Amino acid sequence: MTAGVAATLAGSASAQTPAGAATGTVSGQVTMQERPGDTTEDLGNVVVFLEPTGATARQRQPSAPAVNTVINLHGRQFQPRVRVVTPGSAVEFPNDDPFSHNVFSKMNGGFDTGVYGRGKKRENVFVDAGVYPLYCNIHPRMTGFVVTLATPYFAQAASDGRFVIPNVPPGTYRMHVWHDRAAEQQMDITVSSAATPGMRIQLDARGFRYVQHKNKFGQDYTSASGDRY
Repeated sequence: MTAGVAATLAGSASAQTPAGAATGTVSGQVTMQERPGDTTEDLGNVVVFLEPTGATARQRQPSAPAVNTVINLHGRQFQPRVRVVTPGSAVEFPNDDPFSHNVFSKMNGGFDTGVYGRGKKRENVFVDAGVYPLYCNIHPRMTGFVVTLATPYFAQAASDGRFVIPNVPPGTYRMHVWHDRAAEQQMDITVSSAATPGMRIQLDARGFRYVQHKNKFGQDYTSASGDRY
């Protein structure tokens, strides 16, 4: 499906809205188009979320509570590579490696934890919605993402690309399907309380090319740190 495609999704009435109406479950599976010979190993990084539209957006919506969580710095990687949180959430970054790390991002004014060693941790509160690319100023290949969403209706896919967003009040929504290696897809959906099959969504990563990011000073990384991969 492509942006602007209208669809109808629904599912179980497992919860009640304040008005007493049954809720729906938005579910489906995401696959990825790859270049010939490549296989997809990161479907667990897919994020699916819903934003109310039209009359649904004018109704009072439940707030998205803070979701405090952890991203470990381990093996010169952010683990997990992608975390989904809501505005006001705190993310801890424990350093599990026997050498120093740093975490920084330039999104929405950015943040910088400074350099810290093994067994230490730093924290950042993500106030504004947006996709925050994460980097380490010491290790140039470390890349992660915090996806901050101002909606309670979201899911991160399983390793096979399947996702479930439960307890969605009936109404109209813009559904976003995000992955860091593919263009985001958007589509308009209508959620009801009648059961329907899950969606099938395909993202296209064939045009993805890795580009080395700059360090926190906007400069190329050097080998001065002695880092080895």
